[in-house]
Amino acid sequence: MEPDDERGRAPQRKGISYSQPLARDAVAQAAYARHAALSSHSLDDDPIASASAHRHDPARSVSCPHQLPPHHHHSRGGESMYLHAASFGGGGAVTLERAVATSEHGGRGALPEFVGAGGGEGIFRVPLRAAMHPGRPPALEVRPHPPRETQVCSFLRTLACEPQLRQLWAGAESGVRVWGLDELFAGSVVGARRGDEETAPFTESVPAPPALCVAVDSANKLVWTGHKDGRIRSWRMDLATAPAGAADGGENAPMFKEALSWQAHSRTPVLSMVVTSYGEIWSGTEAGVIKAWPWDVIAKSLSLTPEEKYMASCLVENAYIDLRNYVTVGNMFSLPTTDVKHMLADHCRAKVWSLTSMTFALWDARTRELLKVFGMDGQVESARLEPLVMPEQFIEEEIKVKPTKKEKNQGSITFLQKSWNALIGAGGAVRRVATKGTFVEDNRRTETVAQAMDGAIWSGCTDGSIIMWDGNGNWLKEFSYHNSSVQCIKALGEKVWVGYASGAVQVMDVEGNPLGGWTGHSCPVIQMAIGGSYIFTLAHHGGIRGWPLTSPGPLDDILRTELAKRELSYTRVENIKMLVGTWNVAQEKASPESLWSWLGTASSDVGLVVVGLQEVEMGAGVLAMAAAKESVGLEGSANGQWWIDNIGKTLDEGISFHRVGSRQLAGLLIAAWARTDLKPHIGDVDAAAVPCGFGRAIGNKVVLG
Repeated sequence: MEPDDERGRAPQRKGISYSQPLARDAVAQAAYARHAALSSHSLDDDPIASASAHRHDPARSVSCPHQLPPHHHHSRGGESMYLHAASFGGGGAVTLERAVATSEHGGRGALPEFVGAGGGEGIFRVPLRAAMHPGRPPALEVRPHPPRETQVCSFLRTLACEPQLRQLWAGAESGVRVWGLDELFAGSVVGARRGDEETAPFTESVPAPPALCVAVDSANKLVWTGHKDGRIRSWRMDLATAPAGAADGGENAPMFKEALSWQAHSRTPVLSMVVTSYGEIWSGTEAGVIKAWPWDVIAKSLSLTPEEKYMASCLVENAYIDLRNYVTVGNMFSLPTTDVKHMLADHCRAKVWSLTSMTFALWDARTRELLKVFGMDGQVESARLEPLVMPEQFIEEEIKVKPTKKEKNQGSITFLQKSWNALIGAGGAVRRVATKGTFVEDNRRTETVAQAMDGAIWSGCTDGSIIMWDGNGNWLKEFSYHNSSVQCIKALGEKVWVGYASGAVQVMDVEGNPLGGWTGHSCPVIQMAIGGSYIFTLAHHGGIRGWPLTSPGPLDDILRTELAKRELSYTRVENIKMLVGTWNVAQEKASPESLWSWLGTASSDVGLVVVGLQEVEMGAGVLAMAAAKESVGLEGSANGQWWIDNIGKTLDEGISFHRVGSRQLAGLLIAAWARTDLKPHIGDVDAAAVPCGFGRAIGNKVVLG
């Protein structure tokens, strides 16, 4: 279960400043209240009155402009418990001795035991695990969160859905995967590879370079993928559907092959791709390069036999059209030279949108002409200029009288056009520099684009804002509901779904009004796809979940209630013992006997061992060096590694225990080990260190987790 599967979160606390001195009257009143509290209670008194009685005590009803810090209060069961080591009368030692002698908690001669409040009280709340998350709709687990170590060279990065054949396609670093929507409820298959034990049955393609983008061609029942090696590959949907019982995702599962592939870009990856309303395939890559392939050439290549596969590949590869040639013929445009990361086909208006991080380009899908280029603020950076036309009579006379001067006249017209374009381009450059220097933040970039039902274009930015455009590239409005980056947008009917880097999924209407939202994953939602009655979200860790298109709605409560009633039928609760210890090592090294007496004898019947060490490294130079290492991504030290290795030897690491994670910064070190039989059930372990010293940059005060 993911870290985000919690029943509730800690309540938001209002910030209070304790750096401001109290007023004189408030100090006197607070001192009087503390004296009254100390003089009226001691360890051998009767049980302390309830909190409601304190509220009616006149000695406690003292107004104070500042609340006491949260660590001054400890509450449990509605009662307040105070432990005072000393009192104003000097009888603190006597009271403590009497408590030791007559304690009812630990017997005679033992100190009284005070139990902390824990879950649900104060600022710290124990996460309550549940089979159904109460704060989000019931999800369809297509692929549960796989362990990070099992996803090396096989992470999923793209997601698309084909509604007619009901297929879910995912582009991975090792090829392509396909799920049948009708088989998602079939359950996992025994014998699947590690990381996919609980994944729904799927089929996989032959090994291929990482797939960076995917486009669904429902009319021809093809799926096009752009890869890191610069090739475009097509996959037949009918061949991707495996026979019943064969799609298990195991090592021996059948694989399907590509139908057609060609080298689209020689030395650069295919970053974006789209199928236009005329059946052409457009692809974008680095340096603003956009190429198009006519559909008639692609159709001819697809009609060839498998034996003529090489000929078909060469035929398509040499038939590309570089759209930069359309930009420089007749008119001049300031086309951006940055990476084309996103493309969108507007089938209603027969246009194509190509996006870089900061600019938009609008193309005519039929003529392949660049209509205009504009920025995120809606300001047009370049637009199509009408050619400079001379009077027809003058042109006819020139042709009749001086036919040999035709090229010279065209040269003068071209010179005027270039001069005019140069002036327009210079003015646009000055305006862009002035705008970016004053209003536009450098970290604001476009991350995704989608088209809603009403024809409006939605673009998401890294600052959490969403911009709406009309079909002609005119700015409509901008709004923001989250501070995290917008990673993906998907629209269907009157709803628009937005995925954020925080893992949140938000639902809006076509006007941008929020309808609801929930936390979908514990990491960024990088892709979304709509198929059947679900919208599928792909998380950065590789997990895929399906959410009902009707959510949020009354059906969510019904499903959540029914699933909660049957929780015992699909869950199992086990208790695991943990050994947690801490040691101030004072920059020394312990003997094997000391480590064995500390951990070895007590770890025989535990499942998890967590160790925290203090003062592993000391000295100002060590603190500065630790901060410098942390800034460049290095962590740990030789002394800290010695402790980790020797504790591992004490725990018989590799046979009885396995280390699941560790973290060190300056003098603090934390490490965790799990038994061998528990290791397969442990997912990703995230460790972090926060310097809390001088300027929150030096490691003399550290928080590890």
